[in-house]
Amino acid sequence: MECCASCGALLSRDEIAITKKLINRGARTFFCVACLAKYFDVTSQDILDRIAYFKQTGCTLFDPVSTAD
Repeated sequence: MECCASCGALLSRDEIAITKKLINRGARTFFCVACLAKYFDVTSQDILDRIAYFKQTGCTLFDPVSTAD
C-alpha cells in the first residue's frame, strides 16, 4: 500500500493515478488529493473533478467508471 509522500496518508489507486497524470507518468512517489491540491494551489474538489473527468474519458490509469445501477 502506498502512502502520500507529503502527509503519509494511505492512497487510493485513483490518487496514485492522478499524481502520475498531473506530475509525471513515471512518478515513484505519490500524493493524496489534499496535498496535490495544495501543491497546485487549487481546491481538493478541483482534483476530484479532474479524476472524474479522466475516468469518464477512459484513461486507463484510473479505476473504470462503475456502470452498475
